[in-house]
Amino acid sequence: MTKFMFWFSMFAIFYAYLGYPIALSIIALFKPKQLNKPNKPKQPMVSLLISAYNEEGIIKKKLKNALSLDYPANKLEIIVISDASEDKTDEYVKGFFGKGVRLLRQEIRQGKTTALNMAVSQACGEIIVFSDANSMYDRSAIKNLVKNFKDPVIGFVTGRTKYISRQGSSATESTSFYNKLERFVKRLESKIGSCVGADGAIFAIRKELYKTLKSYDINDFVIPLKIIEQGYRGILENEAFCIEETARDIEGEFNRQVRITNRTIRAMVNNKALLNPIKFPLFSIELVSHKIIKFMLPFFMVIVFVTNCFLVATDFFYSLILALQVLFYILAYWGYIDKQAQNKNRLTSMPYTFNMVSLAILLGWIKYFSGETYTTWTSERV
Repeated sequence: MTKFMFWFSMFAIFYAYLGYPIALSIIALFKPKQLNKPNKPKQPMVSLLISAYNEEGIIKKKLKNALSLDYPANKLEIIVISDASEDKTDEYVKGFFGKGVRLLRQEIRQGKTTALNMAVSQACGEIIVFSDANSMYDRSAIKNLVKNFKDPVIGFVTGRTKYISRQGSSATESTSFYNKLERFVKRLESKIGSCVGADGAIFAIRKELYKTLKSYDINDFVIPLKIIEQGYRGILENEAFCIEETARDIEGEFNRQVRITNRTIRAMVNNKALLNPIKFPLFSIELVSHKIIKFMLPFFMVIVFVTNCFLVATDFFYSLILALQVLFYILAYWGYIDKQAQNKNRLTSMPYTFNMVSLAILLGWIKYFSGETYTTWTSERV
């Protein structure tokens, strides 16, 4: 039993990051190419929804960015949703009224998801694009998102985010292993069916498919789930991207991961119908592989370490594995020290990031079981 638990947990860890992408690659080789069937105008009416809370420091830049996008002005509605902002955000937005920008304000702060429920119902666009105040779109981003809706089975399209440091002077894409792997997996999922989730800073949907969300729902995960449940596909459009600055510090990024984990776990529990392999044969496997197994990794890591300690006396091989585990955690701690000192070290960066994400997931589980929910939070930019 100890050996079984050890090897099963080892398999789960490697499957999440290597086995699943490999399996997707193999399936994609035999999947016939999806054909687009035009049935929509090339440039439908689009509503760009910009979520904002106390964004006086960046909202002007965001609106200038939105107004410069390569999409017909008469077919692009720009709506800023202010979640009871207490600074000059609303005042600055009003300065753009003559340029076709609308302001919708929640007088009582209720969170981004509740604000989106209000905004989507009032939006005029056939296509809704969701964005954040700090997400600067590539000039062709909306055009690249919208072109995919000529296929009638496409219900949502997600773009991707390029991250730069706060000291960065150019839009250099993050070299994070996690970002690259996530994009690679989403691209493969898109080829064979639907990708799991969307990038909250840049994704588009057919307005008619939007379902009212609960205040604690994580919109960039639940909205795609609701669309897939209605029989539509969701895909990654690699050419649609935006640029964001990374979190201000390690603690800010860690707290963001905890929050995302907590809300994603709740979303999976509330949308467990999509785990039905009879009704959703392919997507249920994707959901388990992409989300559930990854969110179980902290528990698998503990099982591997504990069982490995019991197995050391049985074979030299297990002694070697235990030594490698200890080395891995030492490198992770070294990576933490490097981060604190703002040093760049590739040898320690991946172990540190892997363990930080795993710890954040574990804390997300703890907060979920304690009943904690997130509907509002303060941006790291504020």
